[in-house]
Amino acid sequence: MRKLKLQMQITIDGFVAGPNGELDWMTVDMDDDKFLQDLNFFIDSSDTILMGRKMTDGFVNYWTDVAKDPKNPWYAFAKKMVDTPKVVFTRTLDESPWANTVLAKGDIVEEVNQLKNRPGKDLLVYGGAGFVSSLIKNDLIDEYHFLVNPVAIGDGKTIFSELGRYVKLKQIDATPYESGITVHKYLPEMATKPLASKAGSAA
Repeated sequence: MRKLKLQMQITIDGFVAGPNGELDWMTVDMDDDKFLQDLNFFIDSSDTILMGRKMTDGFVNYWTDVAKDPKNPWYAFAKKMVDTPKVVFTRTLDESPWANTVLAKGDIVEEVNQLKNRPGKDLLVYGGAGFVSSLIKNDLIDEYHFLVNPVAIGDGKTIFSELGRYVKLKQIDATPYESGITVHKYLPEMATKPLASKAGSAA
């Protein structure tokens, strides 16, 4: 069975975007060759990208623009992002407006498990926050790769707020880069217990 791997930028205080989806806090270092090399290696382990509908338009447009400039340090990575087939999860669209993309409109657990059971390389997911939250809530993520940025924003969107239970992860690797980003790799450990209610915790 193929693995579903999450790779996501995250702040040191646990947010994946600002309150209104802001991403201007992300650390970008065009000269960090090791970081780019590892990102390319990571995407080479897959042949399909999963995304939620809300973030797909910005994602596709951004990397399509970067892939038009061979002089851009991110060109090779952008080409892979554009060329890798994508599955977009949506309840509202009937056909995909994006190239190299198909839609998944059924139950998220059934759709993801069908994809996992197909032959091929692993599956990658990049977001957005609501879609990733649903994957985590349904125990569908097999590996977590968090790109922890050395910045705190105090408020924003998180991928764990809707769980209603504890989720324990086992760290198996941590790689720091010159840019200040550290990539933490975790495996999920099954098991978990319900969170105490606010009323119960205050008692």
